[in-house]
Amino acid sequence: MLAILLVTFPFFALVLCGYVAARRGWLPQVAIPGLNTFVLYFALPCLLYRFGSSTPIAQLLDGGLVAVYLACALVMVSFTIAVTHRGRIGWNDASFGALVAAFPNTGFMGVPLLVALLGAKAAGPAIVTIVIDLVMTSSLCIALSRLDAAGSQGAGVAAKNALKGAALNPMPWAIIGGGLASNFQLVLPQPVMQTVGLLADAASPVALFTIGAVLARSQANNKNEARGTPLDDYLPVVLIKLVLHPILLLLMGLTAIRLGLPLDHFALTVVVLVAALPSASNVALLAERFNADNGRIARIILLSTVLAFFTFSGAVALLT
Repeated sequence: MLAILLVTFPFFALVLCGYVAARRGWLPQVAIPGLNTFVLYFALPCLLYRFGSSTPIAQLLDGGLVAVYLACALVMVSFTIAVTHRGRIGWNDASFGALVAAFPNTGFMGVPLLVALLGAKAAGPAIVTIVIDLVMTSSLCIALSRLDAAGSQGAGVAAKNALKGAALNPMPWAIIGGGLASNFQLVLPQPVMQTVGLLADAASPVALFTIGAVLARSQANNKNEARGTPLDDYLPVVLIKLVLHPILLLLMGLTAIRLGLPLDHFALTVVVLVAALPSASNVALLAERFNADNGRIARIILLSTVLAFFTFSGAVALLT
């Protein structure tokens, strides 16, 4: 267990550094979008491209893994909405609560952390989950969030807009580019690859620092809302994310293997640990954009990130 904590501690410590820097005002709030842009549009795509180009294409086109992870995401969204959609929590808030329950922080935290723990082979399965969550899970939850006022037509429009947003996200394209490079054994010119490598090396520390800063900003901007958020409005979602999600994915994966679905045990271990990650911090930005209760969402993301230091490390100890 100590060996695991020696790996996981620096990752969560960088998140804490970003949180403290933003809370104390050492990092101005106006600088946070710039950090986010650097990670999202430059560093992280280069990291994903580098991992994708060095990963066998079969791992990126693992149909069994896609089927199990997507099915689990659908169950997670449905279950979370079913248990939280009540009273003042309408479709909008319930849908974004479901999104933070089903969408792990794989891009900013999971890929570098899992590679550090399990080796470069872990990148392939983790990358597959990023595409599913960005394209399918997010689009579904955004569409469901529109059911409060707009009806089915509004949900359809929201789903289309969400898919357009996913198409403009550089991360899936970086993964596709890396997969094509792997399949056709394409190698970028050395100066270009060295530039990609420098940006990729910056992705992990800057992304983790940015997570903490984003969480601090969300908490500060929604301090009054969050203070009035009852515990039972956000704690159950945190437990669903950190406990139910990995357990459900493990059970579904083992059942699929027993039924003969071609799913590698190592790949299953990776995606179960992906599910054990805290909620994706970018959901707070989506919730703000769609006028959901961002105070509640910020609380879920913050608490899941804090508790994940213990729960994620425990999951690693049990599965590896």
